[in-house]
Amino acid sequence: MAENSRLVRKAQHSSRLSTIISLSLVLFLLGILGVLLLHAHKISNYVKENIELSVILKPDVDSVIIAQLSNVISSSPYVKDTHFVSKEEAAVLLKKDLGEDFVNFLGYNPLYPSIDVHLKAEYAEPTTIKSFIQLLSTNPAVHEIYYQQSLVDSINRNLRIITLIILSFSFLLLLISIALINNTIRITLYAKRLLIKSMLLVGATKGFIRKPFITKGFMNGLYGAIVAIILLSVVMYFAMKQIPELSLLGDYRMMGIIAGSIVVSGIFVSVICTLFAVNKYLRLRTDDLF
Repeated sequence: MAENSRLVRKAQHSSRLSTIISLSLVLFLLGILGVLLLHAHKISNYVKENIELSVILKPDVDSVIIAQLSNVISSSPYVKDTHFVSKEEAAVLLKKDLGEDFVNFLGYNPLYPSIDVHLKAEYAEPTTIKSFIQLLSTNPAVHEIYYQQSLVDSINRNLRIITLIILSFSFLLLLISIALINNTIRITLYAKRLLIKSMLLVGATKGFIRKPFITKGFMNGLYGAIVAIILLSVVMYFAMKQIPELSLLGDYRMMGIIAGSIVVSGIFVSVICTLFAVNKYLRLRTDDLF
């Protein structure tokens, strides 16, 4: 008898552990998607603000005129930052890319000075860029303005597509996760269906029967959420360590929102699924339990 009781307790612990693990894994995946969704705007801004416009200057432009033009560009509401590249600096950079000294080979430096411009994210759109280029092109010190139009169009198009894909995948995963958690909890409670019915037959109220299961569902959701948050934190830590550019995701306020959402979601889903499962077995006739 004692051996049977020990086996039952072991099976119950194993069943509860599997429920918590299932919850934590699903919540972890939802947390990853939450990070992407909440930071999608920030990631989009980061990509857009790294689009570079090169304002190529005429070779004989005076340094005073260059300084004035740089100030005009920097003061524009469109511009995030600027960087002046002299002929000499441009030659050094190109030499590094080519791997040979082309200046000695040609006998002169054919490159022009330029001002590299990064626009603010909200203005990194094709129409705004074109109007900005038209405005700068009227300046007599400007030789030409170069930017990768195809890259800008591709970035804007791909960002919209990626956002739609993430939203669709998040919704699909949410439905799958609720179904998975619901089935896991139903299977766990299936082993206790006879206990639930016996308590009902001896006069226990439905509220009294539900209470311990709801409490356990609450705790399972909480434990699953804590495990999911730990996993998410570890993954984010190592991801930012390997890819420093991801440090822009290190927004503690956003991470707090995500962690809170994981806890609320884990508890809510676990409690609701537990409630539905218990109610199902409370409504079953005795003949349907077997």
